[in-house]
Amino acid sequence: MSLSADALIVQEVAPRDGLQIEPAFVPTEAKIALIDALSAAGFSRIEVSSFVSPKAVPALRDAAEVFAGIARRPGTIYVALVPNLKGAERALAAGADEINLVMSASETHNRANMGMSCEASLDAFRHMVAAARTTRATINATIATAFGCPFEGAQPVEKVEALVGRYLDLGVDGVTLADTTGMANPRQVADLVGRTLARVPAERLTLHVHNTRGAGIANVLAAHAAGARRFDAALGGLGGCPFAPGATGNVCTEDLVSLCHEMGLATGLDLDALIGLARGLPALVGHDVPGQVAKAGRPCDLHPAPARNAA
Repeated sequence: MSLSADALIVQEVAPRDGLQIEPAFVPTEAKIALIDALSAAGFSRIEVSSFVSPKAVPALRDAAEVFAGIARRPGTIYVALVPNLKGAERALAAGADEINLVMSASETHNRANMGMSCEASLDAFRHMVAAARTTRATINATIATAFGCPFEGAQPVEKVEALVGRYLDLGVDGVTLADTTGMANPRQVADLVGRTLARVPAERLTLHVHNTRGAGIANVLAAHAAGARRFDAALGGLGGCPFAPGATGNVCTEDLVSLCHEMGLATGLDLDALIGLARGLPALVGHDVPGQVAKAGRPCDLHPAPARNAA
């Protein structure tokens, strides 16, 4: 499907970022069914899982089995998050179309999340990029805590810009700016997006926004107005970072898509299918989820007027 120049491209991360923090293990077959349904809804990218230590993230210990079981839709890129060279090699062996490398702008958060310094992460990335270049897989690199760290606070814009430059020097195909703990505000987002787009084309830049403080969709719209076009979101608003105190879920996919369609922004996604999937999430994860449109319905879903009692 050809989309307009101002279309907002939503990339689904619930199978990885959404499920990684869930205390109850979601069965492999259920994960595969969810991903297949998301593929049918029209996503151009789906983050399937993460090849991390099962001890660190037991919820995703079946990453290879999930990749082996999904039905791949032509035109959809199936992504794996990888923390190190071993994870990258496993993801590539499993047939990931893209590997997503992650490090934090914050030294403290990187040590908590990745178990190493930022410089050590960058050094590891060189080997991971080299491994990916022997395959057809593309490479995306994420800067976590780009808009603030729960341990260090605000990160200097110049520091984030320098990391973007180092990523590009490594030869990655795409860059993600991540508001890992939902600390960003629209003005801050617009400024950093504008600066980044001076070096990274819009089709290679992604925003990963969390809704921890309720500003997620406002930040997405600010980034879109500044020229960004690609955004991560999670069905039902699932997700959260296990190494970020207080962090809650991602921007909710169906809420964002509903708002875009109301505003006349194309997404190429089947909103009715997304709402149906979101309504099934509580049964899948065992608890309610934050998304609103699945509960309230779309703005165009009208109701009959209440009967008026005769006097």
